[in-house]
Amino acid sequence: MRRGLFVGRFQPFHNGHLEAIRAVLGECEECVIAVGSSQKSHETDNLFTLGERIEMIYETLRAEGLAQRAIIVGIPDINNNSLWVAHLKALSPSFDAVYSNNALVKQLFAEAGIKVKPLKLVKREDYDGTAIRKSMGKTKEWEKHVPPKVKEFVARIDGVERLRQIAEGDKI
Repeated sequence: MRRGLFVGRFQPFHNGHLEAIRAVLGECEECVIAVGSSQKSHETDNLFTLGERIEMIYETLRAEGLAQRAIIVGIPDINNNSLWVAHLKALSPSFDAVYSNNALVKQLFAEAGIKVKPLKLVKREDYDGTAIRKSMGKTKEWEKHVPPKVKEFVARIDGVERLRQIAEGDKI
């Protein structure tokens, strides 16, 4: 196959995402990486901006020698599942198959007649964005679950402090 699509929020980009992209590239010449909820940032569940997520992904893929085989696009939410596949297709280069284990993603693409392929989950209990974000403000354990370039990037933008500030909220 020429091109596979991999969808995620990448909040942050972690080792499970990297392994999924490697798997897609094991079957396809290129991987379109669709960064979902692209309009969201500075929230406990959506900590990073689209630009920051693209930079994390790109720097990691470049360090791994995979950047030339990846196309990264931002996909804002439209809050209408019946139109979401058409929305994504309009904002993305063409692709031959979608790689996902997300039940809704699989259902929506299958209904649109697009081939969906499952991904082997690698250390799912370790590579979970929610768990990584929760540990970011408390310990350095999260660092072992992300590629080195992501760890460096989060340090450079002071992402852990951003998370602490956002999680603290307005207590006045």
